[in-house]
Amino acid sequence: MPTFNHEEASHYDERITRLVPGYALLHQATAAQLVSTLDNDACILVIGAGTGKEIIELAKLNAGWRFIAQDISQDMLDIAEQHFSQHNISDRVTVHYGDINDIDASADAALCLLVMHFVEDNGDKKALLKAIKSKLKKQGNLFIADLMRPETQFERESQLQLCTQLGLTDAGKERTRHNLEHEFYPLDRIRFSELMNESGFSTPKQYFKVLGFTGYVVGS
Repeated sequence: MPTFNHEEASHYDERITRLVPGYALLHQATAAQLVSTLDNDACILVIGAGTGKEIIELAKLNAGWRFIAQDISQDMLDIAEQHFSQHNISDRVTVHYGDINDIDASADAALCLLVMHFVEDNGDKKALLKAIKSKLKKQGNLFIADLMRPETQFERESQLQLCTQLGLTDAGKERTRHNLEHEFYPLDRIRFSELMNESGFSTPKQYFKVLGFTGYVVGS
């Protein structure tokens, strides 16, 4: 699983919008559901918090929400902490570097957006999901979005075409093509549902889809 260190960390925010069509809409749709379902004093666990951008946007929506920002990249979290300080929300965010199981807190909701497709389905995906579930309060929801296996023969090529329209260079397109084939571990819908069930979650309900990227909400 990549850790996005050094230069990858510093350029992550400007690259991700070219690599994930609908990136902003995914986060907006997720945020709208959090607003609809959470109390003003809720705690939100963000898996793979990265540079903290999504936490900053969520913090604007409710001044009472608190956050746990987890990541396995210290470089990304260093950038995130700078951003939290600049936006005066450091006192609302607990930053956690490392294993989810080591988090000493429970959350009302969890976000795992664009993370799990980096994890192999050799027991590691299930371990990740079980770790998240162990940190969720009863009735808490997990909002999870991943690159899924293509549902048509032309879905991946269409995805690359759309990324090009979003500003991805020719070199970036070829690198992305390679990554789509060799660096990710996408699931089909049936296996995704099975894995959620095996990990103790409810049946996934889809709320977002742009080509291969799909978002689901599942209950704990």
